[in-house]
Amino acid sequence: MISFGSVFLELVFGHVPKLPGPGEEIFTDDFAVSCGGAVTSASAAAAAGASAGLCTVLGDDLGSGVVQEFCTRQGVDLSPALRVRRRSAGISVVLNFDGDRAFVTHKPPWPAGDAAETERWRRVLRRDRPAWCYVHGRAGVPDFLRDARAQGTRTVLDISLEADRSRDLVIECVALADLFVPNEAELCRLTGADCLPAAVAAARDWGTPMVVTRGAAGALMVTADGVTEVRDGVREVEVRDLTGAGDTFAGAMIGALVQGAPLLAAVAAANAAGADAVSRLGACGEVEVAGFSSAGRTLGATFVESIAAGRLADLAGLARASQDPGETGPGS
Repeated sequence: MISFGSVFLELVFGHVPKLPGPGEEIFTDDFAVSCGGAVTSASAAAAAGASAGLCTVLGDDLGSGVVQEFCTRQGVDLSPALRVRRRSAGISVVLNFDGDRAFVTHKPPWPAGDAAETERWRRVLRRDRPAWCYVHGRAGVPDFLRDARAQGTRTVLDISLEADRSRDLVIECVALADLFVPNEAELCRLTGADCLPAAVAAARDWGTPMVVTRGAAGALMVTADGVTEVRDGVREVEVRDLTGAGDTFAGAMIGALVQGAPLLAAVAAANAAGADAVSRLGACGEVEVAGFSSAGRTLGATFVESIAAGRLADLAGLARASQDPGETGPGS
């Protein structure tokens, strides 16, 4: 399988009693650095035993370095990713409060004149021909889904936090996907229904099987055969952070499907993975980053050293190139 999308460096704060107002500072004892975005589903699929790849853009920023080293440790294939010499990973500050999260996020702008990211996704899709892929509904994704269907790649579609602003586009994507995985609140907003049964009834008209995640209540599997409540795999945990739980669920489910599991068993495995996800801080759990962790050689330290070495080599090359042809260096 391949997960397609952006990646983020996450600064995650545990439970706070409220959001700070102007000029106010709030303290919490619970903090972690993590990474998220498309890396979450890819790493969950790899943890489930599948061959998993990540199609994203990786630059020379700290967030990209953390993602690269995390993927190396988790066995996620980065050959579908594009490498660039600029900042590419987003940065999200996550505040957990009142049983949910609030985000402040920065994404580096896409360079003017570059082709849309989804165009490169389509090229990777045609080149690598994965059995399954995971993607969020957005502009350009309908054509991606058509390509996948034409070549026999099966697709799992999720929706992002801003899906309310592009409802018609998301519904177009749903109709083209093989499996749709919204959570309960997302499905209600997308359909305009005031309860889950009404939302499921409305969404069934789109013709795509669904797995609707419901947190501690498990999931609903909605297929042509009917609606099945799946609670297997759910266990009671201390909920620390909901960030990335849906992506982890989807990745674990795809990981099981890739290995031949029936959908019911795959959803049960995904329930278990989702329970693990909410018990930790950050979409991928805590990662060690230089300046935030003191345990051994951290992810960030290794990346910073490699970037520094590369830039020193560049500077040395420039210095040699600037010398006159007959000039010699010290000691020669």
